[in-house]
Amino acid sequence: MSSSETQSSQHSPSAFRQYLPDLDSPRFTTLAQNDAHSHAEELKEKRAPPWLYGLYQHWMKLLQEPFKGITNDGIVRHNLFKVQDEGIPMTRIVTAARNVINQLTPSQTGRTIFHVDSFEWRTWSNPEFLISDKGIRLDEVSPLLRDSVHSVLRESFSREGYEKAVSAMRINHFLGELVNAPRVMNENSYNFVMFGAEPSCTKPWGWALYGHHLCLSVFLYKGQIVVSPCFTGAEPNFVDGGVYKGTRMLEKEERLGLRLMQSLEVRMRDRARVYKEMKDPDMPRGRWNHDDQRHLCGAYRDNRVVPYEGVLVSEMDEVQRGIVLDILEQYLLYLPAQARKMRLADIEACFHETYFCWIGGDGDDDPFYYRIQSPVVIAEFDHHSGVFLTNDQPAKFHIHTILRTPNAGDYGWALRDQIQGAEQDYVWEG
Repeated sequence: MSSSETQSSQHSPSAFRQYLPDLDSPRFTTLAQNDAHSHAEELKEKRAPPWLYGLYQHWMKLLQEPFKGITNDGIVRHNLFKVQDEGIPMTRIVTAARNVINQLTPSQTGRTIFHVDSFEWRTWSNPEFLISDKGIRLDEVSPLLRDSVHSVLRESFSREGYEKAVSAMRINHFLGELVNAPRVMNENSYNFVMFGAEPSCTKPWGWALYGHHLCLSVFLYKGQIVVSPCFTGAEPNFVDGGVYKGTRMLEKEERLGLRLMQSLEVRMRDRARVYKEMKDPDMPRGRWNHDDQRHLCGAYRDNRVVPYEGVLVSEMDEVQRGIVLDILEQYLLYLPAQARKMRLADIEACFHETYFCWIGGDGDDDPFYYRIQSPVVIAEFDHHSGVFLTNDQPAKFHIHTILRTPNAGDYGWALRDQIQGAEQDYVWEG
């Protein structure tokens, strides 16, 4: 094979195939024998792998802190978010959610429905290990109940947002086939939980779905929706065989981010690039870690302080600012059209305090990380090294993305003080 052919194979959609693992190795023979629950026992009881068990312990410590929200300086800024009518089809969402509840057994109900302010909002995580076993798991329930959960997603999201979620599930299924772990990773290996006394058109409530490479937290109140935090990833990000052949995702977030970086003039590009290498020797301790690699706002990092870095979006020209909005539209794709339009308008109003930063190269074939951050949004994109595939360097076929709403915006928390409570007076008339 010529050098040009080798380079082409490295960056083809099926480039991941040269990094398929040895399925006869102990890790994968054990994985093949496990289901989600026994796989989780490997972590919690046998403390394997050690790095993930250490991370799990750290997550449990972080969970002990009261929720504050991600900030850029440790101080939560108030009055950034308001209760508003975003035209959400709440009646249809409520009907779909009640249909789920009507099918739950008493045991399922007890582990699926939580108080609207429950700390369980914060117990999502991206690894395939079932670290927080709550709710119903879609590969363990009847097809009818599973379809009913999908109806909740379909009614809550835009059409393209629902398709994005389903694509993540299908790619996870494909990965399970690639590494012979179908009982741990498949299109239904996701947990679903609900928050609030009951789904309501007038009271706050919500739901969450989480599992490998797809974690969605959805807060709902009257005509308003908050989808944050949300994690969407893929390894690989392209399905080249099987029933879901042709499924591909996160290529727009990748392409638009690179286009923005390449469009900056040289001095601005240098200011945007905070580190030249993906694992740069100049990074302080903790800036790169084994689990999230370059991501800062992953699972359980609900109170992290993330200082601004890079260049101000307000310094960019009109075309570049338009690309920023195009990028963020992809991160907000789960939102129905009107809610997304209103959210983007709020984000654009903060462009004077919106920063874009970059790690890595900016050639067409280079892996990279970028972050867009303001008082009202954080969007992170990262090319990862292999977790199940064997590439020890970041590659374009393994992508993680995270959307956060800082300053207590995650989980709709900043809206809750604005919601009128129940009547407090009580007089016994007996």
